[in-house]
Amino acid sequence: MKHLVAPSILAANFNNLDKEVKLVNNSQADWFHLDVMDGLFVPNISFGIPIVKHINKIAKKPLDVHLMIENPSNYIEKFKNCGADILTVHYEACKHLHRVIENIKKNNMKAGVAINPHTPVNLLKEILKDIDLVCIMSVNPGFGGQSFILQTHEKIKKLAKLKIENNFLIEVDGGVNIDNAKEIIKSGADVLVAGSSVFKSENPESAIDKIKNLS
Repeated sequence: MKHLVAPSILAANFNNLDKEVKLVNNSQADWFHLDVMDGLFVPNISFGIPIVKHINKIAKKPLDVHLMIENPSNYIEKFKNCGADILTVHYEACKHLHRVIENIKKNNMKAGVAINPHTPVNLLKEILKDIDLVCIMSVNPGFGGQSFILQTHEKIKKLAKLKIENNFLIEVDGGVNIDNAKEIIKSGADVLVAGSSVFKSENPESAIDKIKNLS
């Protein structure tokens, strides 16, 4: 399968959000990646339901919504109603992860689980058969523009071995750019989330297309 590219709207210019969304529509990107942060689970507040709903009105590609929030189970139906196609929750934020996954699926969304840099991939073994995506955080969550943590390659490779018996995508989120994307794909990633390297570049659409066309 050709790798997917999901530009992270967190790094976009919110003074001209409609233009940024249309730019992604016109590029070779596959998904929109939307980081929802509550200031509790991570030390930052980004945006919430009204912004996701607004983006959904303009977007022509699936919305990959990443909840970096506490008690994500309280918001599953709300994010479905505002347009989420894929809903990812953090392993570290869920006391009853299987129940949360079931609820996401019941609301007709694809279910993802994200893990922070310090969380081992083997903790997901019992849930892999139930989910559609694993999001490996390659930076400490909360802020854009951080550098890729090199040890992430080993986590991707370990997770890739577990795909033999399960059907899920490996998404990598944090510090992805044109210089390291090829190695990340080689390690086993299926979906690359790119934020600052896209929206802070001189030509965001070209940046997306370059990452998409790596082989």
